[in-house]
Amino acid sequence: MPPAPPPLLYRLLPFLGWRDRLDARTLRADLLAGFTVALVTIPQALAYAQLAGLPAYVGLYASLLPSIVGALWGSSAQLNTGPVALTSLLTAAALSPLALPGSETWLLLAVQLALLAGLLQLAFGLLRLAHFADLLSHPVLHGFINACSLLIIASQLPTVLGLPSAGQRPFVEAIVDLARALPDAHLPSAALGGLAVALLLVLQRLKVGGPGVLAVVAGLSAVGWLSGFEAAGGRVVGPLPGQPLAFALPKADWAQITDLLPAALVLALVSFIEAMSSCKLASGRTGQRWDGNRELIGQGLAKLTASVCQAYPVSGSFGRSAFLLAAGARTGLASVVGALVVLGALLLVPEPIAHIPRPVLAAVILVTLARLFSVAPLREAWQAGRDDGLAGTVAFVATLAFAPHVEIGILAGLFLSLALLIYRSMTPRVALLGRHPDGTWRDAARFNLPPPHPRLAILRFDGPLHFVNAATFEDAVLAACRDQPQMAVLVLACAGINAIDASGVEALRRVRRQLLADGRTLACCGLKKQAIDVLEHTGLWADLAPHAAFRTEDDSLRAFLPGLGGAPDRPPPRRGLEW
Repeated sequence: MPPAPPPLLYRLLPFLGWRDRLDARTLRADLLAGFTVALVTIPQALAYAQLAGLPAYVGLYASLLPSIVGALWGSSAQLNTGPVALTSLLTAAALSPLALPGSETWLLLAVQLALLAGLLQLAFGLLRLAHFADLLSHPVLHGFINACSLLIIASQLPTVLGLPSAGQRPFVEAIVDLARALPDAHLPSAALGGLAVALLLVLQRLKVGGPGVLAVVAGLSAVGWLSGFEAAGGRVVGPLPGQPLAFALPKADWAQITDLLPAALVLALVSFIEAMSSCKLASGRTGQRWDGNRELIGQGLAKLTASVCQAYPVSGSFGRSAFLLAAGARTGLASVVGALVVLGALLLVPEPIAHIPRPVLAAVILVTLARLFSVAPLREAWQAGRDDGLAGTVAFVATLAFAPHVEIGILAGLFLSLALLIYRSMTPRVALLGRHPDGTWRDAARFNLPPPHPRLAILRFDGPLHFVNAATFEDAVLAACRDQPQMAVLVLACAGINAIDASGVEALRRVRRQLLADGRTLACCGLKKQAIDVLEHTGLWADLAPHAAFRTEDDSLRAFLPGLGGAPDRPPPRRGLEW
């Protein structure tokens, strides 16, 4: 048995780890899964390239080497990389203000976009920034995806009906223009497209997988050829280039790169989150571990490979990854096999691919994207909280309204959710506590409870004490002093303070000085180690320590009440389930 590669080599070439899992059973499962996913990839790749405003064959280019590189350097055995609907829409939206769809400039810009997004993802992975993707909340992401689904459907309906496509526009404008153009629909295209939609919906209801999609596309292509669809003016994929692979270093135009950079950042973020969702699903089903930073590197390298292959940005496909998962793929070899099968189709059957009707491919997109649209996540967001619901709704509405600049929608939702988070952090819950009949300390105002003692108050601060809410903390302490003029001791219940920064330390120092000047004592209970560490480093702990080491509110009462002329407050005994 050959010696195992050193750990550094495993990190540089992670696919070497496959050999530890490859046996006859795994190899057979990966070969079958790879062939199955190729049957799904071929029609989807052609359709999604069309959605991106590119020649359909570019989608096949994007399904070859980029898919192999994504599998070799990724971390999830079931993640399939290649053309996807959302990335295709983002590509079309980013390029529409800069060039005409289908033009040579459009393709050059698509290559540059793949280069930029790939460099960003590669940099994020090397810097280990995968967790920053969590800044994009689920309500914002679902609002954005729902809006993009509607935009994609609106953009593909003209193709299904044989009408000229006007590219990405605001949703309402696209629907109004479509309604006006309906009398000019090309009947053979509408017939083929409508039949494709109906058959695909039937397959979906019967839960027939990828081979069924390919069968519908192949069967309706044969119907189109036999019925003279092209001769009647119907649009088809068109002739494929003589060479199945094209390599060229992407040309860099700094002026265009500046224009594309915001879209590349949004594309890199959204495509990684899409890939991450697939990895999480597969990991939950199979128990195999995955690494977000390594996946960023793999997806970044796949996009860079797409730019060298004269393709456009690729991403991890949720749908095709689900096919690999269902087919039992156990290593990234399945995606490699799938790419090789697609290459074989390009070499062996280029003529049938060239005569696939475009309305049929548009129908594939329509049915696929209709499954993505769901109002349930947005409804759940409103039920969970107004902030989540508002951020998701803003992302949804802004994406529809500002198309083709769909990045405005996701950025609007992202900034709003962060702004609301900061706003809520500025006003954490602060409460004066009283003894509840069940023996616990609760909000005295809410439960109409008396203070522990006329000369002692307990103030609870729920949240980290930092620069955002330090002023709120000071105001709460001063308000408690005003409300209880006889107060001699203020106990801060600090169990909710899980972090403190320099501004929080300074606020605490000022509060202590003010209380001392008034002849009052500041005490703390429930301080956590991370907060105590900061107080020690800043020197404040030496001043607070004599009255700040209490673990609970009751500990502080036992220490102070005898000196205030009161008997120790004993909590009532708990009985049964009350405990």
